[in-house]
Amino acid sequence: MYFSTRDEFARLKNEAEALVIKELERQLELQDESVCRCEDCLLDMAGIAVNAVKPMYRSSLLGQMYAAQAMEDKEYARSIENAVAQAIEKVKNNPSHD
Repeated sequence: MYFSTRDEFARLKNEAEALVIKELERQLELQDESVCRCEDCLLDMAGIAVNAVKPMYRSSLLGQMYAAQAMEDKEYARSIENAVAQAIEKVKNNPSHD
């Protein structure tokens, strides 16, 4: 059996990704134009930040409710803010293009 072809794995989601993307958007609105916003740089920033925070995977409605509750945790929110800020700075100083 090949797990990669099973539909139920499509329900597996990392809620941290959505939080990082939302925070990335918020922080980039505050940045000047020296921060590149091309697709590659945005994906690099998001990837760096998501890898730096505690994952929050869910696969069910109950898991989604638990994740929603955990997202209100101030310490977790700060970790996302910090991870995004560091990712923006890292990509700004070292973009993967000229």
